[in-house]
Amino acid sequence: MQVGNARYLTAGDLPETVPVFPISGVLLLPGGQLPLNVFEPRYLAMLDAALSGNRLIGMIQPAMSEVQANILPERPQLAPVGCLGRITSFTETGDGRYIVSLAGVCRFRLMDEVTTSKPFRSFQIAPFIADLSSAEDEGQVNRAGLLAAFKAYLEANKLEADWESVERASNLTLVNSLSMMSPFGPPEKQALLEAPDLKTRAETLIAITEIVLARTFGDADTILQ
Repeated sequence: MQVGNARYLTAGDLPETVPVFPISGVLLLPGGQLPLNVFEPRYLAMLDAALSGNRLIGMIQPAMSEVQANILPERPQLAPVGCLGRITSFTETGDGRYIVSLAGVCRFRLMDEVTTSKPFRSFQIAPFIADLSSAEDEGQVNRAGLLAAFKAYLEANKLEADWESVERASNLTLVNSLSMMSPFGPPEKQALLEAPDLKTRAETLIAITEIVLARTFGDADTILQ
């Protein structure tokens, strides 16, 4: 996995401990690009620490029980799986914010929290090493079904897309980009993140889209025809 100027090939290329940035409803996937507007002092400090070190942070959601409670505590319980991201661009705004771009490296399973004097939280992680490989079987993806669901969603919501770019995209880019950009809620985003492979992620995205269309507009089968 080449991310920015760094290459991540084995577990030895990854840290055992990372700072984490918990945001509900935000999804980063390996190979994806995620823009962030950071303004909270503790997370500004997290970015300062990452920029002076390995440039890696862990994007993760609060646990679903915390999200459903509607009021997140200062130190919420976290979802079991997140995604490691490398800071590939960084801008200071002049008004105390940072605008950064994160590139997805690999997913990780959250392990023990590490006690530090820093204002942000850090955890030991168990990375999904298979994410560092490009061995995903893109040919197993139901591209036609995915595009049909995407088109139906756009038409139902009177939205448009750059279809030339969509048609040129590989199955890996298409599935992960649509998953990250999808307007679905935290449980759906977590399900997409935890899908074991690209084929399953595509199937999950199609199923979620069909459910949303059916709930909002009626018979999803009719919309998808």
